[in-house]
Amino acid sequence: MDFKQIQELIKMINKSNISELSIEQDQFKITIKQKDNEVQQIVTVPAVTTVQPAIAAPQPVAQTAPAAAAPAAPAAGAPAAASNLITIKSPMIGTFYRSAGPGKPNFINVGDDVTPGKVVCIIEAMKLFNEIESEVSGKIVKVLVDDASPVEYDQPLFLVEP
Repeated sequence: MDFKQIQELIKMINKSNISELSIEQDQFKITIKQKDNEVQQIVTVPAVTTVQPAIAAPQPVAQTAPAAAAPAAPAAGAPAAASNLITIKSPMIGTFYRSAGPGKPNFINVGDDVTPGKVVCIIEAMKLFNEIESEVSGKIVKVLVDDASPVEYDQPLFLVEP
Protein backbone atom coordinates (compact mmCIF):
# COMPACT_ATOMS: atom_id res chain seq x y z
CA MET A 1 0.00 0.00 0.00
CA ASP A 2 1.51 3.34 -0.98
CA PHE A 3 1.20 6.77 0.62
CA LYS A 4 -1.49 8.05 -1.77
CA GLN A 5 -3.69 5.03 -1.02
CA ILE A 6 -3.31 5.68 2.72
CA GLN A 7 -4.23 9.35 2.18
CA GLU A 8 -7.35 8.32 0.26
CA LEU A 9 -8.34 5.94 3.07
CA ILE A 10 -7.99 8.72 5.64
CA LYS A 11 -10.13 11.05 3.51
CA MET A 12 -12.84 8.41 3.12
CA ILE A 13 -12.84 7.70 6.88
CA ASN A 14 -13.15 11.45 7.60
CA LYS A 15 -16.15 11.77 5.29
CA SER A 16 -17.91 8.73 6.72
CA ASN A 17 -19.07 7.77 10.17
CA ILE A 18 -16.77 4.74 10.33
CA SER A 19 -14.89 4.82 13.62
CA GLU A 20 -12.19 2.25 12.87
CA LEU A 21 -10.67 0.51 9.83
CA SER A 22 -8.01 -2.24 9.82
CA ILE A 23 -6.34 -3.63 6.70
CA GLU A 24 -3.78 -6.43 6.53
CA GLN A 25 -1.83 -7.30 3.38
CA ASP A 26 1.13 -9.69 3.39
CA GLN A 27 3.68 -8.12 5.78
CA PHE A 28 1.78 -4.82 6.13
CA LYS A 29 -0.95 -3.82 8.57
CA ILE A 30 -2.65 -0.46 9.02
CA THR A 31 -5.31 0.58 11.53
CA ILE A 32 -7.05 3.94 11.26
CA LYS A 33 -9.26 5.06 14.14
CA GLN A 34 -11.42 8.17 14.16
CA LYS A 35 -12.52 10.00 17.28
CA ASP A 36 -14.19 13.45 17.22
CA ASN A 37 -12.42 14.97 14.17
CA GLU A 38 -9.15 13.16 14.89
CA VAL A 39 -7.57 10.31 12.94
CA GLN A 40 -5.01 8.00 14.51
CA GLN A 41 -2.74 5.90 12.33
CA ILE A 42 -0.95 2.81 13.52
CA VAL A 43 1.30 1.18 10.93
CA THR A 44 3.04 -2.12 11.65
CA VAL A 45 5.81 -3.57 9.51
CA PRO A 46 7.75 -6.74 10.41
CA ALA A 47 10.06 -6.05 13.39
CA VAL A 48 9.27 -2.32 13.22
CA THR A 49 6.30 -0.57 14.81
CA THR A 50 5.55 3.07 14.06
CA VAL A 51 2.81 4.96 15.85
CA GLN A 52 2.00 8.44 14.63
CA PRO A 53 0.18 10.77 17.01
CA ALA A 54 -3.42 11.64 16.33
CA ILE A 55 -3.70 14.15 13.52
CA ALA A 56 -6.47 16.74 13.52
CA ALA A 57 -8.27 16.28 10.23
CA PRO A 58 -10.77 19.08 9.64
CA GLN A 59 -9.23 19.86 6.20
CA PRO A 60 -8.10 17.53 3.43
CA VAL A 61 -4.38 17.43 2.69
CA ALA A 62 -3.30 20.48 0.66
CA GLN A 63 -1.88 18.22 -2.06
CA THR A 64 -5.27 16.63 -2.78
CA ALA A 65 -7.56 19.58 -3.56
CA PRO A 66 -6.90 23.09 -4.87
CA ALA A 67 -9.61 24.43 -2.55
CA ALA A 68 -7.59 23.20 0.44
CA ALA A 69 -4.80 25.66 -0.41
CA ALA A 70 -6.27 28.54 1.54
CA PRO A 71 -4.80 32.05 1.64
CA ALA A 72 -1.87 32.24 4.00
CA ALA A 73 -2.26 33.86 7.38
CA PRO A 74 0.58 36.25 8.22
CA ALA A 75 3.15 34.11 10.01
CA ALA A 76 6.51 34.88 11.53
CA GLY A 77 8.66 36.25 8.69
CA ALA A 78 5.78 36.26 6.19
CA PRO A 79 5.15 39.49 4.27
CA ALA A 80 2.32 41.68 5.54
CA ALA A 81 0.66 41.50 2.11
CA ALA A 82 0.31 37.71 2.35
CA SER A 83 -3.49 37.91 2.26
CA ASN A 84 -3.59 37.32 -1.52
CA LEU A 85 -1.02 34.49 -1.46
CA ILE A 86 -1.74 30.77 -1.55
CA THR A 87 0.21 28.42 0.71
CA ILE A 88 1.50 25.04 -0.40
CA LYS A 89 1.57 22.93 2.77
CA SER A 90 3.26 19.70 3.73
CA PRO A 91 0.94 16.69 3.44
CA MET A 92 3.06 14.67 5.88
CA ILE A 93 5.77 14.61 8.53
CA GLY A 94 9.28 14.13 7.16
CA THR A 95 12.42 15.79 5.84
CA PHE A 96 12.03 18.51 3.18
CA TYR A 97 14.31 18.52 0.12
CA ARG A 98 14.25 21.16 -2.64
CA SER A 99 16.08 18.97 -5.20
CA ALA A 100 16.25 15.33 -6.25
CA GLY A 101 19.73 14.96 -4.78
CA PRO A 102 22.95 16.73 -3.82
CA GLY A 103 24.28 18.78 -6.72
CA LYS A 104 21.00 18.53 -8.65
CA PRO A 105 18.97 21.66 -9.52
CA ASN A 106 16.08 22.70 -7.26
CA PHE A 107 12.61 21.67 -8.42
CA ILE A 108 11.47 25.31 -8.09
CA ASN A 109 12.96 28.64 -7.03
CA VAL A 110 11.54 32.02 -6.04
CA GLY A 111 10.13 33.64 -9.19
CA ASP A 112 9.38 30.34 -10.96
CA ASP A 113 5.89 29.62 -12.27
CA VAL A 114 4.11 26.51 -11.00
CA THR A 115 1.15 24.65 -12.45
CA PRO A 116 -0.98 21.86 -11.01
CA GLY A 117 0.94 18.60 -11.10
CA LYS A 118 4.42 20.17 -11.13
CA VAL A 119 6.76 18.67 -8.52
CA VAL A 120 7.78 21.40 -6.04
CA CYS A 121 9.83 19.35 -3.54
CA ILE A 122 10.45 15.93 -2.01
CA ILE A 123 9.56 14.91 1.53
CA GLU A 124 11.34 11.86 2.91
CA ALA A 125 9.31 9.85 5.39
CA MET A 126 10.50 6.49 6.72
CA LYS A 127 13.11 6.07 3.94
CA LEU A 128 10.49 6.78 1.24
CA PHE A 129 10.95 9.83 -0.98
CA ASN A 130 7.55 11.37 -1.78
CA GLU A 131 7.30 13.91 -4.60
CA ILE A 132 5.03 16.77 -3.58
CA GLU A 133 3.11 18.26 -6.49
CA SER A 134 1.52 21.69 -6.71
CA GLU A 135 -2.26 21.85 -6.85
CA VAL A 136 -2.27 25.56 -7.72
CA SER A 137 -1.07 27.80 -10.53
CA GLY A 138 0.99 30.88 -9.93
CA LYS A 139 4.43 32.28 -9.18
CA ILE A 140 6.59 31.19 -6.23
CA VAL A 141 7.03 34.22 -3.96
CA LYS A 142 8.81 32.64 -0.99
CA VAL A 143 10.29 29.32 0.13
CA LEU A 144 9.44 28.97 3.83
CA VAL A 145 11.58 25.93 4.72
CA ASP A 146 15.33 25.34 4.49
CA ASP A 147 16.61 22.38 2.49
CA ALA A 148 17.05 19.14 4.50
CA SER A 149 14.91 20.51 7.36
CA PRO A 150 12.29 18.48 9.23
CA VAL A 151 8.68 19.47 8.48
CA GLU A 152 5.40 18.76 10.24
CA TYR A 153 2.03 17.81 8.83
CA ASP A 154 0.24 20.87 7.34
CA GLN A 155 3.35 23.09 7.75
CA PRO A 156 3.55 25.87 5.11
CA LEU A 157 6.31 25.18 2.56
CA PHE A 158 5.84 27.76 -0.20
CA LEU A 159 3.93 30.98 -0.81
CA VAL A 160 2.42 31.27 -4.30
CA GLU A 161 1.01 34.38 -5.93
CA PRO A 162 -1.94 33.28 -8.08
